[in-house]
Amino acid sequence: MSKAVTIAGVFCHISFHIIFEISIRMLEEQCVFPLPEPQDLFQASQMKFEDFQKDLRKLKKDLRACETEAGKVYQMSLEEHIQPFKESMEQFILQAKIDQEAEEHSLTAAHKCFLETTAYFFMKPKMGEKEVSPNVFFSLWHEFSSDFKDFWKKENKLILQERVKEAEEVCRQKKEKSLYKIKPKHDSGIKAKISMKI
Repeated sequence: MSKAVTIAGVFCHISFHIIFEISIRMLEEQCVFPLPEPQDLFQASQMKFEDFQKDLRKLKKDLRACETEAGKVYQMSLEEHIQPFKESMEQFILQAKIDQEAEEHSLTAAHKCFLETTAYFFMKPKMGEKEVSPNVFFSLWHEFSSDFKDFWKKENKLILQERVKEAEEVCRQKKEKSLYKIKPKHDSGIKAKISMKI
């Protein structure tokens, strides 16, 4: 059974390499790496949605505390000294609430999109977990992207070498076909005459 798995793995590796080589050679010019960078995928694998949710809850709690403290300052201040502070704080707190709600909405949308993506790739959560973690998902993509980037660099280097050889061949052929020949210049100045006498 292990021989079959090894043969299947080798076949997949060879097939991947052939498909990759054909697709990159179909491109006329050297282009940008089409996948996310491996280090970006590694960083994505380290994130946890729970940590972001926890940070947003703490931020919301801190914002409520800030609002309470501002209310205390409003009550303790004299009416003539309260106005520039009160207006600025109310604007700050209002904007902070809007930003905080937008971040919560953004996190919820990103989490939903992540779950849809894992479902698209038929990834199942591990035993005891209710959903696929970013670590599991992005670790697989990190490995794939690293391998793909290695192939990408090798193939681009080979293509570049082939193009250099083709350009050198074209230059060599043009030199051979030139209509006139360039003769080396013979020195005929005073310096040349003096050097010939010596």
